Parts: sequence; structure tokens; C-alpha cells
Amino acid sequence: MKNEKFAEIGDILKIRKTKKTPAYEWQELALQIIEELKIPANKRSSVFKACKQFPKNFILQVLNDTKELCKTGDKWKYFFKIISGKE
Repeated sequence: MKNEKFAEIGDILKIRKTKKTPAYEWQELALQIIEELKIPANKRSSVFKACKQFPKNFILQVLNDTKELCKTGDKWKYFFKIISGKE
């Protein structure tokens, strides 16, 4: 009699998802910002571009300024406004 509670190895491998890790530190920073500020899909590439173009300390300062100054509304819009103002 076969126990139905145990899954076969093939079923387990189908369910398992592999998460690709970022190749560069700026990519990881961009993903963090995207998640934290709830950046829409059509603006994600702009975050990656900014994180690649500017130093990490600058991006983190902009992120902190955004969180501190923008209490309501779309924080991601404020993030881009600060970056474009400091270019």
C-alpha cells in the first residue's frame, strides 16, 4: 500500500523555484528600493539606471530623504523628483 502523503521527487522538483541573485551590488540596491517604495513595473528600469549611474551613498541618501520628507502619496514619484533635482 502506497502512502499518499509523501510526494515523489519529481513533484518536489517541479514546485521548487530558484531565485536568481543579483550580479552586482547596485542591482540588489535597486530591488530593495523597488520593493520599499512600491515602484510600478513601468518605472523599474529607471531605478536600475539610477542605481547603476550614481554612487550607493547618494542613492541611500535620496531614499532616506524620500522616506523622511514624503509622508503621504506616491513615494516613488518623490524619489525620482529628488534624483532629477540633484543631477
